Amino acid sequence: MTTTVGAYAPKPGAAPLTRMIAAQAVLETRMLLRNGEQLLLTVVIPTLLLVLFSTVDIVDTGAGEAVDFLAPGILALAVLSTAFTGQAIATGFERRYGVLKRLASSPLPRWGLMTAKTASVLVTEILQIVLLTVIAFALGWSPHGNPLAVLLLLILGTAAFSGLGLLMAGTLKAEATLAAANLVFLLLLVGGGVIVPMGKFPAGAQDVLGLLPISALSDGLRDVLQHGAGMPWENLGILAVWAVVALAAAGKFFRWE
Repeated sequence: MTTTVGAYAPKPGAAPLTRMIAAQAVLETRMLLRNGEQLLLTVVIPTLLLVLFSTVDIVDTGAGEAVDFLAPGILALAVLSTAFTGQAIATGFERRYGVLKRLASSPLPRWGLMTAKTASVLVTEILQIVLLTVIAFALGWSPHGNPLAVLLLLILGTAAFSGLGLLMAGTLKAEATLAAANLVFLLLLVGGGVIVPMGKFPAGAQDVLGLLPISALSDGLRDVLQHGAGMPWENLGILAVWAVVALAAAGKFFRWE
């Protein structure tokens, strides 16, 4: 007697790695976009700041239209809010509730999970940048400069802030991560050249603040998009150092439980 294998015979085994990463990235993106607090950080606050400070003369942004100064800084703020603040808080609570521990025991390798999280961050940032760019154009923004330089700044900024966010989420308790991530977000919003020009700070403070990743990103984007500068090598170098150090530290000290 012969046995015929049906067309729907089970075939146990893990799905292809690329499919697993893509599925996890889609899930991460959906969870992020459904979270009210994350939407507040990633969409509402940057949009309100852009519209408010572009239409109301609150901060002296120098010669030219206020939106030309503010738009690059708000784009940098969008990267900060998603790659650092949002990711740190979400990952911190996933670690607390044991989600990361369970995912780490699945067929998806740990580096695959981090890749999926990174892809989710990039998708969210693209949506942010498109939205903020449309609003900025409606407010009269006139950008200049090299698109490649802008892309490199955004990529290195994302890498730097993502590494810092994962480092914080993987070493602190969830509640401490929540408080620290929001505090850092507010401090960098004020002191990172996003809305207030760096020239408004004392000379000594400018030297220190200029080394922060948010300052390097916002100043670099502003040099290119507002002033039409070429490749901002100094700002790219600062972001590259932050990215390498932060990602290396996150990889070494991140605790999954």
